[in-house]
Amino acid sequence: MSNEAAGAQNARSADAGNLGYLALGLTLLAYGLLGTGLLSGAGVKDAAGLAHLLGGLTLFIAGLWQLRGGEGFTGTAFTSLGAFWAVWSAAGSASKDAAGLFLILWTLLALTLALAGWGAGLLSRLVYGLLTVSLLLSAVATFAGNADLGKAASWIAAVSGLAAWYWAASALTGSNWRRGLLPVK
Repeated sequence: MSNEAAGAQNARSADAGNLGYLALGLTLLAYGLLGTGLLSGAGVKDAAGLAHLLGGLTLFIAGLWQLRGGEGFTGTAFTSLGAFWAVWSAAGSASKDAAGLFLILWTLLALTLALAGWGAGLLSRLVYGLLTVSLLLSAVATFAGNADLGKAASWIAAVSGLAAWYWAASALTGSNWRRGLLPVK
């Protein structure tokens, strides 16, 4: 097999799961930490550019890559969550009822992902389960205008993001070090 053919075969069989989990993790961490009020003068709206480019575009591309490689679960998760972040970052002026409804609908998607990925292990449960809880609390906080509940949702989103980042970091370091540098069990 020629070098070009081998390179093309590797590109087709490459797994974009790590890229997707890194994009999801970093976006959730940024969104979550900015929503907690931990950083003075910064808020969730400050994460819009990051959410659009990293969370929206990168997740969507990673999802398409996964779908092309036959990975239905991560492909669906990444493309749909990429669409979520792209729309969320562009919908900054939506009414509280529209934003609350949007969050409820995406809570249903996150719940579906949590249930579908439950058997994949603890990190899958943490990422998608905490994302579900965060979106639900964000929706309730949006409808009720409750900033404290919104901050709690932000902390949960940050923990979900940390779990997604850890998942990808564990896989990446394990593949490069040829042993489990960051344990996942």
